[in-house]
Amino acid sequence: MSEETQVAGHSELRRNLGFRDLVVYGLLFIAPMAPVGVFGTLDAKSGGAVALVYLVATVAMAFTAFSYAQMVRVAPQAGSVFTYARKGLGEGPGFVAGWMALLDYLLIPAVAYLFAGIAMEALVPEVDRWVWTGTAVVVTTLLNLWGVRAAARVGFAVLALEIAVLLVFVVSAVVVLVRDGPRRDWWSPLTGDGAFSLAAVIGAVSVAVLSYLGFDAIASFAEEVTGGSRKVAGAVLFCLALAGVLFVAQTWLVALLEPVSSVELAVAPATQGSAFYDAVDASVGGWLHDLVAVSKAIGAAFAALAGQAAGGRLLFAMGRDRRLPHLLGRTDGGVPRVALLVSAAVTMVAALWAARRDDGLDQLVSVVDVGALTAFVLLHASVVGWFAVRRAEGPPHRLKHAVLPVTGAAILVAVIVEASPAAQVVGVVWLGIGLVVLAVQGAARPSGQD
Repeated sequence: MSEETQVAGHSELRRNLGFRDLVVYGLLFIAPMAPVGVFGTLDAKSGGAVALVYLVATVAMAFTAFSYAQMVRVAPQAGSVFTYARKGLGEGPGFVAGWMALLDYLLIPAVAYLFAGIAMEALVPEVDRWVWTGTAVVVTTLLNLWGVRAAARVGFAVLALEIAVLLVFVVSAVVVLVRDGPRRDWWSPLTGDGAFSLAAVIGAVSVAVLSYLGFDAIASFAEEVTGGSRKVAGAVLFCLALAGVLFVAQTWLVALLEPVSSVELAVAPATQGSAFYDAVDASVGGWLHDLVAVSKAIGAAFAALAGQAAGGRLLFAMGRDRRLPHLLGRTDGGVPRVALLVSAAVTMVAALWAARRDDGLDQLVSVVDVGALTAFVLLHASVVGWFAVRRAEGPPHRLKHAVLPVTGAAILVAVIVEASPAAQVVGVVWLGIGLVVLAVQGAARPSGQD
């Protein structure tokens, strides 16, 4: 009996998720009001063309979503891009893809927890943000340890709250705009409120993709879905499309309500984090400011819950394959509790470190997306490798298996090039550490998969 068979009872996940649960997890991680926290930064970076930034980001991520949909049918397993790159490119690139994605799955929840702490501190300033941040980590970790199905049920209620608040904002914004008119030109969210710069828009896209990174987490639940991989592929594409519509709509509206120009925001970085709230407060009223803040606090905490769950499953997959300590690849009652606890511990340290610094949010936001973008490039390469090079599924389809993934990879490389120097440095350092780990392990190891 092989070792893999012997441990199977301790390394299998429980199948109890349906399509709705996948969509809930995806939208929770993405968060319907994700632009609230980064609106000011994007507005300043893009010269006011913030809705265009989200349009470009949606298109860029659409290529990636399509490649996910292709590969999840090939390898419907936990581990997401780690598993897909192993299939299409081999053991070494597979490890690198998983390692780079891991950087973001550990840091993105930290950003979300910090958003929750900042929002709660705005409502209850007597309590420091780090206390709220730590509390959010503990509560959501307990829910994740309870089980994926239970967390999905609670998450559905939170998601309904977020969407309700978003609808209230949209209706209120439209009423104000019809009554009082916009503060900026109606088309400025696409053209900018000053001189248009394509480079500035692309640079802002490198930050905006942070808002979308949750959609890919859906693929990490592939082993826990009832009904096959088509549900996972459908949920990935659906969540991305819905998120794109929501992000463009709300940033367009708030840009029209913004009382200050993008230039003023650019020269006053301290005001960027609260720019969305400030615009709502000045144009609609303090009641909506508070409602959005409460929704953002709760929604961000549960976005972190979904991110922590996805990060735990990536650790689980890499541990099960012995690319990380094998203890991470064990389950307890179908729940990867060890991997979840490790994910939570790393996230807690990063979130509390940032929460106790004035520039903590800027530090985290500037570096979190480069790992995922690199992993996505390898995902596109996996599609080409599996379908076009290996021809594992028969004759390849030129558009689906060559043109689209190559175009998607090229877009992502352009975004990485325009990312902040800090993000690029962190990405290179993290990649270097991963290559050392890979070298120590030995990349040439039979996977048992073809």
